[in-house]
Amino acid sequence: MKTLNVDLGTRSYPIHIGTGLLDNPDLIRPHIHGNEVMIVTNETIAPLYLDRTLALLDGFDVANVVLPDGEQYKTLNTLNMVYTALLEKHFTRRCTLIALGGGVVGDITGFAAASYQRGINFIQIPTTLLAQVDSSVGGKTGVNHPLGKNMIGAFHQPQCVIADTDTLNTLEDRQLYAGISEIIKYGLINDSSFFDWLEGNVSSLISRDPEALAWAIERSCQDKADVVAADERESGMRALLNLGHTFGHAIETGTGYGNWLHGEAVACGMMMASELSHMHGWISNEELSRIQHILEASHLPVTPPDEMTSTQFLDIMAVDKKNLEKKIRLVLMKGIGKSFISDDFDSSKLQALLDKAFNSTELKQ
Repeated sequence: MKTLNVDLGTRSYPIHIGTGLLDNPDLIRPHIHGNEVMIVTNETIAPLYLDRTLALLDGFDVANVVLPDGEQYKTLNTLNMVYTALLEKHFTRRCTLIALGGGVVGDITGFAAASYQRGINFIQIPTTLLAQVDSSVGGKTGVNHPLGKNMIGAFHQPQCVIADTDTLNTLEDRQLYAGISEIIKYGLINDSSFFDWLEGNVSSLISRDPEALAWAIERSCQDKADVVAADERESGMRALLNLGHTFGHAIETGTGYGNWLHGEAVACGMMMASELSHMHGWISNEELSRIQHILEASHLPVTPPDEMTSTQFLDIMAVDKKNLEKKIRLVLMKGIGKSFISDDFDSSKLQALLDKAFNSTELKQ
C-alpha cells in the first residue's frame, strides 16, 4: 500500500492506494466520527463490493442506497434519492457518507455530504480507474444540468480516499481506457517525464499489468494532490486540470450524458486542444503526432461526434465554469507538460478548428 497526503491544513486527508484495501477496516474506521453511516453505491457495484464494505463497518448503524448506474443519472433527481434515504433513517449531522463506485457516485455522494444539514463527512472508495486517478481526489462534487455538465455543485473534501486496485479487475475495457485518458492528462499538463513513461508503458496499462497500473495511479494522484494543495477552489492553477474538459464537456452535453464516457470525451477534447495549440504554433508537428498516437494506442477517440455542428459545439462551450465575463477560457499547451490557461487565443483559429472538425472529413479519417 502507498499512502499520499492532500495537504490542506486541518482538512488534510490521506489517499491509500493498493491491493486488498477493501478487507482492511483500519483504513476506514478512524475516519468515521459518529455512529451513523450511509453507503451510496450503484446497481453495478453493489453486487460486487457492497457486502465487503459492510463487513468493514461492524458496530456502526449502517444503511445503504443503491443508485442507477450511468452519467445520465447524475441529476438532482438521483441526488434526492440520497437525501430521502438519510431522512428516512433520521440520520444526523454526525452521519458519514461513503461513496462506493465510480465518478458519478463519488460526485453525487460528495454533493449530498456538502449539502445535507449544511455539511457532513464523507469517504471516497473509488472503484473505476478514472475515479481513482482523478474524480475521488480534490473535493469537486456536483451534478449535471441538461444545459451544462457539473454546473451545480460544491467544493467539499473527503475524510480519506481508499483506492483498492483489485476493483479494477472487474472493470470493463471501455471504462479502463477512459481512466487512462485522465492519466495521460497529467503528463500533458505539467509532467513531461510521466508522459514519456506513459508512451513506453501504455500497452502495460491496457493489459492491466498490476505494477504499471499502481505506479500510474500513484503518480497521477500525487500530481493532482500537489495542484489541489496549492489551489483548492480553482482560483488559479487548478484550472489546468481541466485540459480537454471544455471541449469534452461540450461533447457529453451535446450527445446526451452517458453516450460518451467522460474519459472518452476528455481524450477527444485534449486532441482538439492540442490541434488548437498547434494552429497557434505553440506545439510542434512531432508533439501533436505523439499526443494523437498515445490516445489512439489507448483505444480513445480523437475526433468529435458527427452528429454535432460547430455552432452547437461553440454554444455549449460558452457555458463553462472556467469562463469569465462571457469569454471562453481554454487550457492549451506550449509543449508537452507545459499547459496554460488563456482567454486570449485567436478565436478565429478556434472557429476554423470547429469548422474543420464538423464540416469536413479531414479530421475524421
